[in-house]
Amino acid sequence: MTDVVTIPTERDHDRPFDPPPDLVRLPPINRLELPGGHLGWLVTTHAAARTVLVDPRFSTRPDLKRPVFASVARPGGATNPAAPGWFASMDAPEHTRYRRVLMRQFTVRRINQLEPWITRITDEHLDAMADAGPPADLVRAFALPIPSLVICELLGVPYDDHEFFQHQTSILASFDRTQDEVMAALGRLAGYLRDLIVGKRSRPGEDLLGGLISEGELTDEELTNIALLLLVAGHETTANMLALGTFALLRHPDQIAALGHPNAIEELLRYLTIIHLGTPNRVALEDVELEGQVIRKGETVAIGLPAANRDPRVFGNPDVLHLQREEARRHLTFGGGIHQCLGQQLARVEMRIGYTRLFERFPTLRLAVPDKEIRMREKSAAYGVWELPVAWDV
Repeated sequence: MTDVVTIPTERDHDRPFDPPPDLVRLPPINRLELPGGHLGWLVTTHAAARTVLVDPRFSTRPDLKRPVFASVARPGGATNPAAPGWFASMDAPEHTRYRRVLMRQFTVRRINQLEPWITRITDEHLDAMADAGPPADLVRAFALPIPSLVICELLGVPYDDHEFFQHQTSILASFDRTQDEVMAALGRLAGYLRDLIVGKRSRPGEDLLGGLISEGELTDEELTNIALLLLVAGHETTANMLALGTFALLRHPDQIAALGHPNAIEELLRYLTIIHLGTPNRVALEDVELEGQVIRKGETVAIGLPAANRDPRVFGNPDVLHLQREEARRHLTFGGGIHQCLGQQLARVEMRIGYTRLFERFPTLRLAVPDKEIRMREKSAAYGVWELPVAWDV
């Protein structure tokens, strides 16, 4: 293999829901140019992506892998080990310990208890949209506040501070910010959460952080980093899915009637695949043969999830949005293996309630501007729209 590629990010503006055309045209495995002149790999098929996600010979440790993007690269390419509690960047057995503790709090029962409350706050925001009248920005009025409220309720973070953490999170999720800006935002969020956790020590409460404090297994530093990870992941991704999914449904109105199908949310997750630009990524802990190539120990592998979720060997007519698709649940949007998304069931509940109540309340919902005027979040860890102006019949 002689060709060396960079991760293709340029999308066809006439097809905003499709992966970059150059990404889906790549072979299953490609030599990848990394910052600092290093070489890694980029995989694009469902089988290769799943192997890298599931196989324990691939690690998520940041101190072992090379940065995929210049914005997070450090001089010499070195990065620090994961901070205590930052379990998403740990392998077993460290990861296992944190995951086990969190699973005792992140239960199906707790998610089910939240469902009536999620329905109520969704309806309240739709009521407010209706009272204000059209047009409205669906991102600000609906897609962003609902997951923010939910993750605040789950963790026990005061929603009055949501504008602060939403702004910091937007900096962390951007790929066109400097490393100094990213680290400053991280520090501000960590300081806020550390103070919150210290205050909760005397009165833990019934929320997830209170439950973790009551168990007494974790230090303040561990709790701060766990809260930081969950807070960022818990609203940034779901907010983008709610807005981008609505945009996709408005572009495919024939699919709206199928929102009640059991696979509807899975198909939206597959079709849109908002986690893009080579994330997640892993590093080989030993030499591994994959798709006829040998990935050497210490080489970084980026996973092209948008291409993997459009693999025609797994998904028939993959570029078609079909909410009743039988194979939709095979998507890899929530990852795989030990690092499969901890909050995936909560995200599914938020999306199912959100989309259903939105189109029930506003059956004449439509874009308030031409499609081409919608600004896409092309340089962010989570793909989506910056605003979604909508209107409806009054």
